Amino acid sequence: MTEPEPRPAPRTLVAGVGNVFLGDDGFGVETVRLLAREHLPPHVEVADVGIRGVHLAYRLLDGWDTLVLVDATARGGEPGTLYLIDATAPDERRADPHAVPLDGHRMAPDAVLALLDTLCAGTGAAPPRRILVVGCEPACLDEGVELSPQVAAAVPEAVRMVTELVSQEAAVRSPTRRAP
Repeated sequence: MTEPEPRPAPRTLVAGVGNVFLGDDGFGVETVRLLAREHLPPHVEVADVGIRGVHLAYRLLDGWDTLVLVDATARGGEPGTLYLIDATAPDERRADPHAVPLDGHRMAPDAVLALLDTLCAGTGAAPPRRILVVGCEPACLDEGVELSPQVAAAVPEAVRMVTELVSQEAAVRSPTRRAP
């Protein structure tokens, strides 16, 4: 009896999004900057996407198993609060109907994911099997290149959170070994 072929490791893209010139909107970019220094599984790629949302949508057509978006996410909590949002279901990622979807400077993750759904429908490509957003409640989105103290303090925890997510994803998907 032959051993089954091991499944390839899932391809995971961790993308930091946001505008570094708008205060806490740079949270995602700062988080992936620090995350790139971490020891991550070899199937994980970390990318600073910044405000290039259209580029990210097209890049996702290359067949990623998991996407982890890291971004400032206003949900009404205390500044610096971290959120883990599962945006896998298309209903969870509908773009704001009033947003301009192809404005390269205002492509929030929901607009990127809505564009991805449109691109997948047109090309036959599949979106990532799993889409997660690690968000941080911003304190200030005014012009400036510094994160607020609350958001800056949340960055190391966000790095830990993403590291744990991608490590768990690899453990769930890797084949189990049988004892000889």
